[in-house]
Amino acid sequence: MTNPPNAPPPPPGRDLGDFTFTVKEAAELTAADRATVHALFDVAYRQANHAYLDKSLGRLRYIATAMRGDTPAGFALGETRIMDLPRLPDSLVTLAGICCIAPEFRRRGLFGYLERLALGAGFRPEYADRRRLACGRMAHPASMRTMGSMKSIVPRYGVEPTPWQQEVGAAVADAYGVHAFDPRTFVCIGAGTPIGYPVMEMDVTDDEWRVFAPVDRDRGDALLGIAWMPDAPPGWDT
Repeated sequence: MTNPPNAPPPPPGRDLGDFTFTVKEAAELTAADRATVHALFDVAYRQANHAYLDKSLGRLRYIATAMRGDTPAGFALGETRIMDLPRLPDSLVTLAGICCIAPEFRRRGLFGYLERLALGAGFRPEYADRRRLACGRMAHPASMRTMGSMKSIVPRYGVEPTPWQQEVGAAVADAYGVHAFDPRTFVCIGAGTPIGYPVMEMDVTDDEWRVFAPVDRDRGDALLGIAWMPDAPPGWDT
């Protein structure tokens, strides 16, 4: 396995030795690179909206890719940045972007590993001990499962976000460049056309689907999820 400098170790129990990983700035993608990323998007989503992906490439700084030999296996977008959030200036924020894995390479741990590579590209040693806000726009409940285990996650089914949480959610949505944002549901409202429909089997529960009830995928909606690590600042839930 070839890794970028300072890359994290592979997930426990996962063998990624047959993949080559690359991280670069999205602005540096060549026309051939972009075509490869679009092709992976096409196999991961039905009605894949290339304009949406291109907008994401313009918003998030880094893209991590995986190849097995000459075969593209997957990619993930992401960025770690310092933001002045409402009532929280100079906050460390990780913005996870779209991640696509070719069907034949799924369930190998690539999704999480590529995401970590993209988010880690701009990570500095002085960030290590800082509280950070993890963020992501979710297409379906399965993509929210890891974040869903965090105690500070917003949104939660049946719990309306506090005014502070709504303010922070709106600021994060603006960083992603969303068309419109509903702070009560944390739905990133689409521009009227689908982003795409995931081509995957989802083993999710009815409870996991409930928080996605306001999401209209035909309109191009996604659900914003945010959670503090390792813990939330004082007063976050009040």
